[in-house]
Amino acid sequence: MPKSLHVKKGDLVKVIAGKDKGAQGRVIAALPREDRVVVEGVNMITKHAKETHQGPRGAKQGGVRTMEAPIHVSNVKKLKEDKPAEKADEKKAASEGEDS
Repeated sequence: MPKSLHVKKGDLVKVIAGKDKGAQGRVIAALPREDRVVVEGVNMITKHAKETHQGPRGAKQGGVRTMEAPIHVSNVKKLKEDKPAEKADEKKAASEGEDS
C-alpha cells in the first residue's frame, strides 16, 4: 500500500535540494508508489521522440521535446498559499461594520 505524501496535486512547493534548489512551482502529478512528484518548470529534461505513423489521425510528431521529470518528495517543501485579496477586504469591511 502506498504511503501518503505531504504534498498533493495542485500544491505550491519550493525545491529545497538538488540542481533546481530555490525554484517554486505547482505539483503537476504525485507518484506515491515511487515517493516522487512532478513540479511545473522544475527538473526539465530533453527527450527525443521518433516520428510514428500509428494511432489516430496518422503521424505523431518526432523531434526533441522538453518536459518535467519527477523529483523525490523529500526535496520539496510545501508553501502556504496567499489568501485572495477579496477575502481580506471582506473581513476588513465586516470588522469596520461591527465597530459602528
